Amino acid sequence: MAHIEHSTALPYPRERVFAWFERPGALVRLTPPFAGSVLSEPDDGLRDGSEARLAVGAPGVLGTGLGALAAALPLPSALPGWLRRGQVESTGRHDSYDPPRGFRVTTTGPFGRIVHEHRFVESDGGGTVLHESVDVVAPRESDLVAGTLVPTLRRVLEYRAVQLRDDLAFYAAHADAGPRTIAVAGASGLIGTQLCALLSVGGHRVLRLVRRPAETSDEISWDPAAGRLDPEALRDVDAVVNLAGRSIGGRFTAAAKDEILTSRAEGTLLIARALADLAGDGRRRAFVCASGIGYYGTDPHGDGDDAPLTEDSPSGAGFLALVCREWEGATEPAEKAGVRVVNVRTGLVQSPAEGSLSRLLPLFAVGLGGPLDREQWQSWISVDDVVSVYAHAVLTDDLAGPLNAVGPEPVRGAEYARTLGKVLRRPALVPVPSFGPRLVVGSEGAQELAYASQRVSSDRLEASGYTFRHRTLGAALRHVLP
Repeated sequence: MAHIEHSTALPYPRERVFAWFERPGALVRLTPPFAGSVLSEPDDGLRDGSEARLAVGAPGVLGTGLGALAAALPLPSALPGWLRRGQVESTGRHDSYDPPRGFRVTTTGPFGRIVHEHRFVESDGGGTVLHESVDVVAPRESDLVAGTLVPTLRRVLEYRAVQLRDDLAFYAAHADAGPRTIAVAGASGLIGTQLCALLSVGGHRVLRLVRRPAETSDEISWDPAAGRLDPEALRDVDAVVNLAGRSIGGRFTAAAKDEILTSRAEGTLLIARALADLAGDGRRRAFVCASGIGYYGTDPHGDGDDAPLTEDSPSGAGFLALVCREWEGATEPAEKAGVRVVNVRTGLVQSPAEGSLSRLLPLFAVGLGGPLDREQWQSWISVDDVVSVYAHAVLTDDLAGPLNAVGPEPVRGAEYARTLGKVLRRPALVPVPSFGPRLVVGSEGAQELAYASQRVSSDRLEASGYTFRHRTLGAALRHVLP
């Protein structure tokens, strides 16, 4: 058996910290992307007998890289997502529920039995110290426990401490924003899953827009393709966040491009018109809609000018620039009706679960990583920052218009590769041959996705009062990688 202990000092009252753990979304916020994902949250909160289901991946850097590779392989879509990602299922069962002093979770799965106890102790000055102890009972005493699993669990506890501290700080900074009701379209995606969790742990009510008949009071049925969304379903909503749209990964065939564009523009226009229909009832609402830094075009610095792109910079050339213009333009009915509209132009989101980082991990894991293009500008943002930016846009009542969601320090391709290699403790010497991305996503897709060079400014975001969780690429990658 292995024993691990970890303590986290928090400058918040014990009741507030414990309440964060009790709300829906806490387990999602506490589960590192390098360790697995949540299949179902606790069915009865933290109370005795409550159970949660987790998809757990192989521990370590190699396991993370292989998991990313498994997710990218063309496996049958009928398989559960966690199985396609090379993960296995575990179950966590709660007991020793003693609010606000503590609780315990026992997780059973392929790596044995893990008993995780949480004790919340009041500290001097009104703060809280969270003491965590973890006991691991493996199927057999082996090098796996001492050499891989235990270090991974220590890393998980470190990740959880940072998430808890940063989430509590985020809500302390937005203390003036009272409880709100927020509807989210695209709630099951990477950003949507984490955004719903972040809003929920902050005490807000989250409604999910689903493309089937609503099954609970926290769901709203809609059908963007058919133009179906009852405005009355949004009557009690303070804000709508739209993250819905077909993935831009894959080849840019004519059919794929049409679906990418229409899935964004049609859904956005449908929501905008529904909000406009409600505008006369006197309720102040917000519409926070996704967009992307693709708005600025594939090579806005082609003339050698490296000045950062701001929200006032013109849109550029390329298919994704067209998509972003149409996407943002579809919010116009809501804006004209007096709805506060924010268009979040998202940068390269850093997560091992999906996106550009996930596609690089298998190469780096086996020592074959390197830059796609040494000189291209990459305007990245950590997954937790982009989620927090959306929540910030919802809760900041004087924020409107386009908003760049990028980290404050964009990097060139060579620096990105060096930083990733350093975090993974792997070499970053082999440049990715230019034909590699073209084989995967075609010539147009490679130009738009792999080789676009965009140096984008975060000044307006910071001026709005937002505080970054991860100001540097190294900090962002260290947080989400083992």
